[in-house]
Amino acid sequence: MQRKMLIFRDGTQEDIKHIAKLEAENFADAWSCTSIGETLAQKNAFVGVVEQANAIVGYCIVYYVMDEAEITRIAVGETVRRQGVGRGLLDYVCKCCEKRQIERVLLDVRESNSSARSFYEHYGFGQDGVRKNFYENPKEDGILMSLVLP
Repeated sequence: MQRKMLIFRDGTQEDIKHIAKLEAENFADAWSCTSIGETLAQKNAFVGVVEQANAIVGYCIVYYVMDEAEITRIAVGETVRRQGVGRGLLDYVCKCCEKRQIERVLLDVRESNSSARSFYEHYGFGQDGVRKNFYENPKEDGILMSLVLP
């Protein structure tokens, strides 16, 4: 079976409903269409999306200041997990960061999310610290991780 081609690109206002749908499927505290739209409109933020067969199957929301960026949300649809989509999305986001002269990318991950932590570590992120009670629903510590870009 041949895999369908993946297209990585910047998110647009037309993508908001599709991103919000993936948000709701992946997060208990899903962002609203309004929040996603406001993020897309900000000068210090960007959203990377990945399309497959004309459907958005992943996205990454990034805020940046000077030479640092923070991934605030990243998700890949359940049907395309463990197929390289998340890695491709991170590759795309890191290239976007490099174009903006960003040197370091930060993110937080739930302490209990061992698969995500392993994914980020394998990609090259290192653990920088722990944020006590960073997450709600359920309350949990966040692991702060970062990646220095080449």
